[in-house]
Amino acid sequence: MPDPTSHFPSNCSSNPSFAAFISIDWADEKHSVCIQSAGSATVQSKEIAQTAEALSEWCNGLLAQFHGQKLAIIVEGNRSGLIYHLLGYSEFVIYPINPKAAAKYREAIYPNGSKTDPIDAALLLDFLLHHRDCLRPLAPDTDQTRILGQLSEDRRRLVDTRTEILNRLTARLKLAFPQILDLFDVLAQPMVADFLKKWPSLEKLQKAKPDQIRRFFYAHNSRSEELIVARLALIANAKALTRDAAVLTTATLMIEELAVLVQGLHRSIARYDELLVKLTQAHPLAPIFTSLPGAGKILVPRIISVLGTVPERWPKAYDLLCFSGVAPIEVASGKQYSVHWRWNCPRFLRQTFIEFAYCSMNQCPWAKAYYDDQKSKGKKHHQAVRALAFKWIRIIWKCWKLKTPYDESIYLKSLVKKNAPLLVTMNKSITPSLQTVTE
Repeated sequence: MPDPTSHFPSNCSSNPSFAAFISIDWADEKHSVCIQSAGSATVQSKEIAQTAEALSEWCNGLLAQFHGQKLAIIVEGNRSGLIYHLLGYSEFVIYPINPKAAAKYREAIYPNGSKTDPIDAALLLDFLLHHRDCLRPLAPDTDQTRILGQLSEDRRRLVDTRTEILNRLTARLKLAFPQILDLFDVLAQPMVADFLKKWPSLEKLQKAKPDQIRRFFYAHNSRSEELIVARLALIANAKALTRDAAVLTTATLMIEELAVLVQGLHRSIARYDELLVKLTQAHPLAPIFTSLPGAGKILVPRIISVLGTVPERWPKAYDLLCFSGVAPIEVASGKQYSVHWRWNCPRFLRQTFIEFAYCSMNQCPWAKAYYDDQKSKGKKHHQAVRALAFKWIRIIWKCWKLKTPYDESIYLKSLVKKNAPLLVTMNKSITPSLQTVTE
């Protein structure tokens, strides 16, 4: 097989910033590596085992070979164990590349679909040498900020897992114990899981004494006498949906087990919430983002982790708009023209701003007015919320850049000064605020 590195020009343009250029095609067990020294046309290829000892030996060998000078390294993704290991060396400047971008680049060079680890490593090296201006070097934020970000994502995964289990639980309840859906409006509350763990079937529930059920509700801070009486009446008059022993036996066992899982997830999520609140209060950016209307204890740490403490990360608001996927993209070819949203973006990051925009409408009159205005123009709900998120990101970026908490009166003054069309569609409830800022 021909040398995969021989297909590319060796124009490394002797960049004085880097002593060498390195590409790594990583895998679970071993990594394919290509190394090209600055000013040299020779490419060294090798494989490195995915072990801490092998990686440490290789990294220290590189530092000795190039006398501790800066080295440019390109690697797919940005959250592999390999990257976290490389971040421990200050001499390495890491350029993460989107795996899809790397795949498209390979298709352009090898349209026949040829793919091997050495070929991928050589392609990454070629991309680094000739298209480095299209990449952004990895600049890790502070440990405090990254912990907030990772905890927020992990919490969201736990919430998604809980939602999945609750959907399965609902399906079983509809099959064998549908009365629970009438007793409780929302299943995603700790009281429901505790209730089902204690009484996983209608038969067991109806055997319980009314005083026992009443004490249960009291213990869970549900003390409305009217509601308790209604619930007790519903339980007393309830009829079994089915008498099929096979259905009832299996469904009861599954309901009980799913309730245990949901109960554990409630505790885990509560633990994450408590930790996030504690870490957010200690973060230096907290005063800026806690001032945002609608950004509660869950969204504030997510927004903090997105903006971060590195000023160079987002030199312009538009950079954040594009990276988050909130800014739409234009597609023009000949006489055809269209605008649509970005598919390739960090979804959790995009959802952070969209969820905040939606929550802001409850506490920010101009945000609700803007949403209503977008709806009046024919936009669907999600389109209107994304448009509001687009507007909010520019405001958030400005507050972050100036290190200043959000002040709604300043924004309203800006709208009045510009005589913005939004003023026409604003709700009457905002009129006093507008009168105040114009005096």
